[in-house]
Amino acid sequence: MIKHSKQRDSILAFLMTRKDHPTAEMVYQGVRDEFPNISLATVYRNLALLSEMGEIQKITASDGPDRFDADVRPHNHFSCRHCGCLIDLPMESISYIDDIAGRSFPGTIEGHSVLFTGLCPECAKQA
Repeated sequence: MIKHSKQRDSILAFLMTRKDHPTAEMVYQGVRDEFPNISLATVYRNLALLSEMGEIQKITASDGPDRFDADVRPHNHFSCRHCGCLIDLPMESISYIDDIAGRSFPGTIEGHSVLFTGLCPECAKQA
């Protein structure tokens, strides 16, 4: 059993107020008001634990730090290759890709994670 932690609760509460998928550094800055002595290592440890527990999603983009999302419902993300923003991508379900992948994979497909890349609307306007 995992010991209860007020710091972990604060990290989760902070993430629940955000839609911009903050980095660990942003989470650290956000919870320091409530816990001025918290270390960045403690934030990283708790983010990893929350992710392992399924309380948050960790999103790894190829060209930047991991980002975190308190919305654990199945949904897709978009990463802008110019400004680096990471946003939710509202779209119809593509859960059928699990079946497609399972047809040629001898193991068991339990889900997927999709990260679309390109230019966000603001960067596309400037291009």
